[in-house]
Amino acid sequence: MKQPLLEINNLYVYFKMPNYRSIAISGLSLKAYPGEILTIVGASGSGKSVLAHSILGLLPRNAVCSGEIIYDGNSVDNNLLSELRGKEIAYIPQNVSSLNPLVKVGKQVRNFSKDFELKKKQQKIFKDYSLDEAVEKLYPFQLSGGMARRVLISMAVMKDPNLIIADEPTPGLDIVSAKKTMNYFKDLASKNKAVIIITHDIELAINYSDKIAIFYAGQILELTKAEYFKKGPQYLRHPYTRALYRALPSNDFEPIEGSQPIIDKIDKGCVFRGQCKHRQDICDTSVILQKINDEMVKCNVDFGS
Repeated sequence: MKQPLLEINNLYVYFKMPNYRSIAISGLSLKAYPGEILTIVGASGSGKSVLAHSILGLLPRNAVCSGEIIYDGNSVDNNLLSELRGKEIAYIPQNVSSLNPLVKVGKQVRNFSKDFELKKKQQKIFKDYSLDEAVEKLYPFQLSGGMARRVLISMAVMKDPNLIIADEPTPGLDIVSAKKTMNYFKDLASKNKAVIIITHDIELAINYSDKIAIFYAGQILELTKAEYFKKGPQYLRHPYTRALYRALPSNDFEPIEGSQPIIDKIDKGCVFRGQCKHRQDICDTSVILQKINDEMVKCNVDFGS
């Protein structure tokens, strides 16, 4: 039986503010497997990027984090994380401004090393990602959006990581460039890497992912197979997931009424109950975690298997 490369158990993250606390992630559990693309989708502010920063230990000082993160069977602490980050675990940030504007991109990808073998490796990676040899001598401002994304991917894979986390890797790209970028991640997964992609673009994600995790108000409401989004809403189990399906431009383009709640205390009820057409009294105080094989849904309604 395949073992997860990354396992997250009961993760909580909140931010301390002067007069209150803001809960960004609440009781989250998740597994990422080698050879698969797991895509996390959800609205802005749902906690997607906070999850990535939690895995990488990049949360700000006012963040309080609890729960368990396991990498390749080992519980992750600060010491282990410092060894994994940038080597075993690579992060591709959503903002291309993370590139140093004063340094040529080839030198950045090589981490300023002058080693001949590293330069050959960087040039090969650039070639794999359709970056001309001359690109290594360019500064970030001279790159197109698609080129900058490919440089960030190149930087991430230089040390041959086993887990790649990409935060919004396709915004601002035309559809051809976006599909090429997603194909690069698919190629990484085919090499038995575990890939986690964070995105708003559900329609793009379902064509390149193995599994989709639906985020809402700091929780995963459903973990399902990406192919179910192609088969139809009857294969999706949570009311929010079905609402997302109907909101896609290729479907009914039906807006989701209401807004995502701001969470400042632990809520044992369903966080979507304020917008849900299937709301029951029990939804105010508890929610059932239903598991079906390697899928799950947090909902008191049983829509069948």
